Amino acid sequence: MESAEIRRRWLRFFEERGHTVVPSASLIADDPTLLLVPAGMVPFKPYFLGEVKPPFKRATSVQKCVRTPDIEEVGKTTRHGTFFQMCGNFSFGDYFKEGAIKYAWELLTLPQDQGGYGLDGDRLWITVYEQDDEAEQIWRDVIGVPAERIQRLGMGPNFWSMGVPGPCGPCSEINYDRGPEFGVEGGPAVNDERYVEIWNLVFMQYVRGEGQGKDDFPILGDLPAKNIDTGLGLERLAMILQDVPNLFETDTLRAVIDRATELTGVAYGKSADTDVSLRVVADHMRTSMMLIGDGVTPGNEGRGYVLRRIMRRAIRNMRLLGAHQPVAAGLVDVVLTTMGEQYPELLTDRKRIEAVALAEEAAFLKTLAAGSNILDSAVTETKAAGGTVLPGAQAFLLHDTWGFPIDLTLEMASEQGLSVDQDGFRRLMKEQRDRAKADARAKKTGHADLSAYREVADRAGSTEFTGYTQNTNEATVVGLLVDGLPSPAATEGDEVEVVLDRTPFYAEGGGQLADTGRLRLESGAVVEVRDVQQPVPGVSVHKGVVQVGEVTLGSAVLAQIDLVRRRAIARAHSATHLTHQALRDALGPTAAQAGSENSPGRFRFDFGSPTAVPGTVLTDVEQKINEVLARELDVTAEVLPIAEAKKQGAIAEFGEKYGERVRVVTIGDFSKELCGGTHVHNTAQLGLVKLLGESSIGSGVRRVEALVGVDAYNFLAREHTVVAQLTELVKGRPEELPDKISGMLGRLKDAEKEIERFRAEKVLRAAAGLAESAEDVHGVALVTASVPDGTGADDLRKLVLDVRQRIGGGRPAVVALFAAVNDRPLTVIATNEAARERGLKAGELVRTAAKTLGGGGGGKDDVAQGGGQNAAAVPDAIEAVQRFVAEKA
Repeated sequence: MESAEIRRRWLRFFEERGHTVVPSASLIADDPTLLLVPAGMVPFKPYFLGEVKPPFKRATSVQKCVRTPDIEEVGKTTRHGTFFQMCGNFSFGDYFKEGAIKYAWELLTLPQDQGGYGLDGDRLWITVYEQDDEAEQIWRDVIGVPAERIQRLGMGPNFWSMGVPGPCGPCSEINYDRGPEFGVEGGPAVNDERYVEIWNLVFMQYVRGEGQGKDDFPILGDLPAKNIDTGLGLERLAMILQDVPNLFETDTLRAVIDRATELTGVAYGKSADTDVSLRVVADHMRTSMMLIGDGVTPGNEGRGYVLRRIMRRAIRNMRLLGAHQPVAAGLVDVVLTTMGEQYPELLTDRKRIEAVALAEEAAFLKTLAAGSNILDSAVTETKAAGGTVLPGAQAFLLHDTWGFPIDLTLEMASEQGLSVDQDGFRRLMKEQRDRAKADARAKKTGHADLSAYREVADRAGSTEFTGYTQNTNEATVVGLLVDGLPSPAATEGDEVEVVLDRTPFYAEGGGQLADTGRLRLESGAVVEVRDVQQPVPGVSVHKGVVQVGEVTLGSAVLAQIDLVRRRAIARAHSATHLTHQALRDALGPTAAQAGSENSPGRFRFDFGSPTAVPGTVLTDVEQKINEVLARELDVTAEVLPIAEAKKQGAIAEFGEKYGERVRVVTIGDFSKELCGGTHVHNTAQLGLVKLLGESSIGSGVRRVEALVGVDAYNFLAREHTVVAQLTELVKGRPEELPDKISGMLGRLKDAEKEIERFRAEKVLRAAAGLAESAEDVHGVALVTASVPDGTGADDLRKLVLDVRQRIGGGRPAVVALFAAVNDRPLTVIATNEAARERGLKAGELVRTAAKTLGGGGGGKDDVAQGGGQNAAAVPDAIEAVQRFVAEKA
């Protein structure tokens, strides 16, 4: 049974039993404590935490997930990968243990011709929490599983919580016996390789308190409503149904392995080491394409770094397998083809995904070249010092700064006869991971910070937003926080967070900045509102300062937004929609939104594009936008069922989550988007849109920045003034400026070249005199001198090499010259072959001199360069070189 069919059967089975099918959420977690979605229940987390009331009693999904804690182990075990699909069914106060267990058993054992998976019930083993008598009784007496195939385990494997105070409960896992060829018998308590877990049923029935670890926390009591959260690993079930020994040989991954063998000529199944590399390639390329498909771009931080690391490990393993040419194109193609049946958006977005992947591969190949040069220098220094072990700090630097995999460092160092201080490398890596874990723990405490807002939501309900039609309204203070803590009152000077029952203030979201303004009380008190956020869905929190008087809980207020700011932001937001559509018209649907920010009078818009947008295209886009403004198109908004909105062709905003009914903003016959922001009523209100330019912000993502309305006019007025000044200076018309300025720059460049030629000739004329001034130090011709300040590094190098050449007669020669550039000392030292035979190496001499100058340097044995901080120390550095030569010679 193919993976796509496993997915279809899961969703159909639970939909037929009253569950709402919820599409997979993006891998980009909508949760500040997570970079990526690591579990199937993450999109349902707000429901389980009580932050949001679930819109359904029963739900089911097949969720895309990524986990990378054990990335180094991928390919070495049979069932662990970085990307996986978690099939889940969820109950919110509806059915509980017996219902969940019955559904699981039915779907697993129902014959395939009846819509089930057709597993042999006699090969299924069950684990339950050691204190969960109820679950064991259901499995034994209701389902009929023999007692000898039910095992009780402790909290570690069979009790679930989110790691923070909140819902928790016992688990029951369903395991499949793969047979004696996979190990000894005895059930999952003895051998989890033979008895592989395929489905975990979580019975959320308790509330836990503070604590650490999986079992060090108190159980505070029962939940008011008991919930179900289950997860079946699609890849693990595919492994069983397709009768293959590991997940890497299931249909969607085996296809990638086969393509990798075609590209490398290395057969799968011939060697344990090459098999691991092939598995890593298959797993990591699939994960990379799923991440890129969901909008992640390679980078050096956050989820961008996760993607970069995974993809580069795949490319590096292809290199280890013998593929030194670019390989991403072939691997990307097979991943998109195999996964496209389950996720059609991968096929519609193929061009963008391919462009991002190929750009990252090209960047990594350059990194390999640069890293190789740095590694070569480190190896040379280690050998010069008589060492045989490359320091761990060097390996860490290569890994952390240059993205150089440690395995590649080990391989290349070994080729040059060196080992690597792996303990030192691992220590530095552990320190880095510990810092990351500390950051993650700090982020998790954010759950506690939301409790005050959730309390307001439970007590007063959601904030009604009136800002689409009103700029001011009367309201009641239903929540008041001072310094983050609930308070009955706040006085002048206090920084406060105010929650109203209704508000015209727009809370930041969808790329639109928040409104600012004032809250006025009948008592004369005034709160200056500087920001508005929604820390929990539906609750608008007005952040600001009490300017006058006292604010109390329950007070009546008049909420007034800064209308000038609102109108400027609305113009920017409407202009963003126009820009989005104009770019899609010019570049195609791959120019999809990847982020935006709408602020007063200006906006930035991020979109997908594999290459820079030509200036002519950007000019055409700008012209098209302004032509739309002149057409005076009406801007309207209506609320529609999401299916109807999509049917009408409405474009979804980046990073937004939508309910069953959505707000659709339409600009005449030009643009239609799902959007919750505020807008103008007619395009003529925008006045003017000026695109300032576009730039890259990551692989496959470009950014346009623009001005709107008065801000655009002011920009053009300044530009006009500058043009007028230039035309006066060059004595020409505006249209002649490019040619005239280009001619001036050309003449200036020619003059600079001529000056450089005269300077070089002057410096080199000194070579003869310097060569004649060489002193004899134990048979070595030594030239040391300070040349005129301002002599550049290139000129100094040419002079040193010329002086060395002029010292003839086969004598050992050392030339060490010094200069100061911008008050910073510079030295270049060269030795000839006869001097090197006597142990005089340029690199060692430069390090000696540079140390005296308060800096560093390096290079090859024949010529090296260095510098420092203290130009006054040049005479001391010359003496240091003279002493070094005297001692060595």
